[in-house]
Amino acid sequence: MQLSDIRQSPYWHDQIGPPPTLSEQPLSKVDVLIVGSGYTGLSAAITTARGGRSTLVLDAEDPGYGCSTRNGGQISTSVKPSFDTLAAKFGPERAQGIRAEGANALRWIGDFINDEALTCDFRRVGRFHAAHTPRHYETLVRDAEKLRQQEGIESFAVPRSEQRSQLGTDSYFGGVVFSAHCSVHPGKFHRELLRLAIQAGVQVVGQCRVTQITRTASGFRVETAKGLIEAREVIVATNGYTSGLTPWLQRRVIPIGSYIIATDELPESTIDTLFPGDRIASDTCKVVYYYRASPDRRRVLFGGRVSASETTALAGATRLRQDMCRIFPELEDVGLSHAWSGTVAYSFDELAHTGVHDGIHYAMGYCGSGVSMAPYLGMRAGQKVLGLAEGKTAFDGLPFPTRPLYRGKPWFLPAAVAWYRWKDQQQIGKALRMG
Repeated sequence: MQLSDIRQSPYWHDQIGPPPTLSEQPLSKVDVLIVGSGYTGLSAAITTARGGRSTLVLDAEDPGYGCSTRNGGQISTSVKPSFDTLAAKFGPERAQGIRAEGANALRWIGDFINDEALTCDFRRVGRFHAAHTPRHYETLVRDAEKLRQQEGIESFAVPRSEQRSQLGTDSYFGGVVFSAHCSVHPGKFHRELLRLAIQAGVQVVGQCRVTQITRTASGFRVETAKGLIEAREVIVATNGYTSGLTPWLQRRVIPIGSYIIATDELPESTIDTLFPGDRIASDTCKVVYYYRASPDRRRVLFGGRVSASETTALAGATRLRQDMCRIFPELEDVGLSHAWSGTVAYSFDELAHTGVHDGIHYAMGYCGSGVSMAPYLGMRAGQKVLGLAEGKTAFDGLPFPTRPLYRGKPWFLPAAVAWYRWKDQQQIGKALRMG
């Protein structure tokens, strides 16, 4: 494999064509100004524009540059902490509400795509969540049953003896299929959101970095690379790309690079063997892998965290390919066509957060599960700006924690990732030796 032959851009970008013609110069006065043109920002913009507010979306890069067109296109129920963990912190009623927001987001994105007739390869394929050791399989099955009883989340266990009916590998020790999880073409989904926003009257301007937001008696004074703008309301929707523009938010989200590769085109028979049910896939390793067949079932898309510290897309491709071939030895002689990365935002409590700080609305911290949660909370933020009661979420009013001395540079991340990767490798090696 020649690394020089690999395109260092998202595979998804190849299928969406050139972007629509957008305004070069932003309006000087608007009702709502949104910083960030990803899923969160565009969804909020569609909501406020349809609600009759003049709406402007600004991005420091081209619209959709960030993780909204760089993710794996996998859609889950989005909320990572368990009910028991949340109940211990917030009480059972609040915990139930927070957990329900994950299911709400998953249901909402399916209804939204269907109601708006969006063309984005959306499919309810189910997720095979694989156990990397026998002990993790037992825990998976037990936790899945608890989810079914407590929250009505559909799933079924797949022992290792039946694993190849769901995923064409012997590298795991069984898993659980979550039937309601979905897949989408993230590039097409973003482009469709952009189309809806423009149709609703939203002005979207790229290459227009916001440099300062100042609160005024009538709203906000927003300084940008293309001039000064007055806005009644501001929504910050920057997630993994949150900067010193909003230092309070920057201190509360942890930017983490996630890396993805796409294989060269494969025979139909190979994809049918590896992904017989077209499931999306992930596993129980602490340093998570996520992968799937491309929507046209011609390639494997394989992603995850590749190193303790951030690296290049090409360096990440080498590591990802090794891990992919460990899981799927059939791909050992297959080349790669694309390698890229994007930046997700984790929070210290592993929860998404939305609210208002110093008058500025925000929604972010999706912890790698934002394909449904980002547009869902963007929509809710837009409803809040409109003063609608349905904008209320179970995330409202939650503490948004930070850590002493943290200023947006995750100095602690390399050591944590290195430790978890070592632990994963030790567990995998031991499990495979024991058979």
